[in-house]
Amino acid sequence: MRGVPVPAVPAPASLPRRWALLCGTLVLVTSCGWGAGGGDEGSGGLPGAPTGVTAEAGSATTVHVMWNAVDGAEAYEVYRGGTLEKEVPASDRMVDVTRLHPSTAYAFTVRARADGGLGPRSREVRASTPAAVADDSAPTRPGDVHGRVAGSRAVQLTWSAATDDRGVVSYDVHQGGTKVHSVGGGQTAAVVTGLRPGTRYAFTVRARDAADNVSAAGAVVRLTTPGADDGRATAPTGLRASSRHADGGYHIDLTWVPPRTDGEVTEYQIQLDGRPATSLVYGGDAPRERAEYSFYAGREAGVTHRVRVRARLSDGTWGGFSAEREVTTGEGG
Repeated sequence: MRGVPVPAVPAPASLPRRWALLCGTLVLVTSCGWGAGGGDEGSGGLPGAPTGVTAEAGSATTVHVMWNAVDGAEAYEVYRGGTLEKEVPASDRMVDVTRLHPSTAYAFTVRARADGGLGPRSREVRASTPAAVADDSAPTRPGDVHGRVAGSRAVQLTWSAATDDRGVVSYDVHQGGTKVHSVGGGQTAAVVTGLRPGTRYAFTVRARDAADNVSAAGAVVRLTTPGADDGRATAPTGLRASSRHADGGYHIDLTWVPPRTDGEVTEYQIQLDGRPATSLVYGGDAPRERAEYSFYAGREAGVTHRVRVRARLSDGTWGGFSAEREVTTGEGG
């Protein structure tokens, strides 16, 4: 995936060559219009390619596919190889692909549809179904289920592992009577986003084994999202900023910890001195533990800048801003 960065201020002539090296993993775009599409707009008015696509086996015959929301999408199409498997409305960002073969590797892509046209395919993701087993016993129900609100649009659920004579392959999270999320059998936590402020929700968790036996639901968790959101629950944390001199000018190096969500965070907005400076979109696997970014800040030493970062969440909305940091060119580099 290729892109051309647009720095916040004019860069020296030697800079484009350095950016070309970065763009093997990132797509960097100008922030002139932060409204809808960010850096992920398609051409010709079509929606962009879905980001944050993941695929994980739910049983020996099913794979759970998830993706981030795309601005302007009216529906999504999920493909297995070149075969269209499912079409879902824009309100959905997940689907279970069923009737698969055990012990088989599959590749999936997702496309967004709008105004009768299809946007580009997402990057391909792969998942392998486990071996089929003769098993008539469902797993035990997940125990010790707890939850907490994480701002006005998300909740975090945790539970203790279920047991099964052949092993738990996945856990299904239900909102009321609707399945809204799935995680692998080795996980005992999930973050559900895309919720509404000031709304009461009821969640349950069920365990699933390779034979598609599903456990009874764990205890119901009832949570009410607050009517207002200070953004802290969805903001990047641990932001650090430093200055260095290279290529005849000063650069600002940033690192931060991505927010915890129910999908990959693939897009960030970098704000410089109170104004959007750059959009950062990951074209490959997005970092989950720590993200890094560097940009040109001019030739003059002793200039102090204020920097902060926010993430586009998997439901297509912007999360809260990180804490703001000050950095002065020529200090620390």
